[in-house]
Amino acid sequence: MTGVGDPAVGAWLDQQEQLVAQHVREHGVHLEYVFGDPAGERPPFCYTVGLFGIGHPELLVLGLNMDNAAGVLNDLAKQVYGGRQLVHGEVVTFEEWPHRLFVEESPNPGEIVYAANVHYRRPAEYSVPVLHLTVDDRSGRFPWEEGYDIPAWRQPRPGQFRA
Repeated sequence: MTGVGDPAVGAWLDQQEQLVAQHVREHGVHLEYVFGDPAGERPPFCYTVGLFGIGHPELLVLGLNMDNAAGVLNDLAKQVYGGRQLVHGEVVTFEEWPHRLFVEESPNPGEIVYAANVHYRRPAEYSVPVLHLTVDDRSGRFPWEEGYDIPAWRQPRPGQFRA
C-alpha cells in the first residue's frame, strides 16, 4: 500500500513541487493538466499556477484537450503578465482560436487547484482565487443559452465541479 508516508510517493511529490516552482520562475506560469474520464463523465481540466503571485486570480478551463487548454491558458497568462486583468462577466476572444470564453469566479477553488495551493502554501479553505473560463460551443452559444450542444458534464458551471 502506498501513500504520503511512502518514501517513493513523498519523493515524487517533492519533485512535482520543484517542477512547478521551476516553471513559474522560468516561464511565469505552470499549467496543471488533469485528464478526464468520459466513461465517468469527468471532464479534463487545466489551470494555471503563477498568476496569483502577480496579483491576479489563477485561470481554470474544463473540457478541452491538452493542446487547446495549453494554448488558451498560455495566451491569457502572457496577456496577464502584460497587464491585462480578466474580470467576472467578461467574454474573451482569440485571433487564432474560434471559440470564446466567459469569465466567472470559481466559488470552490480549494477543491480544484491543488498544485496552486501547494505552491503558495495555502490550505484549501484559504485557496488562491480562480477564474473559471467557460467555453462556447461550435455555434457560439454558452451553457445557459438554448441549444448549447456540449454535454453539461464536459462544461460544468462554476461550483458544480470538484477535482
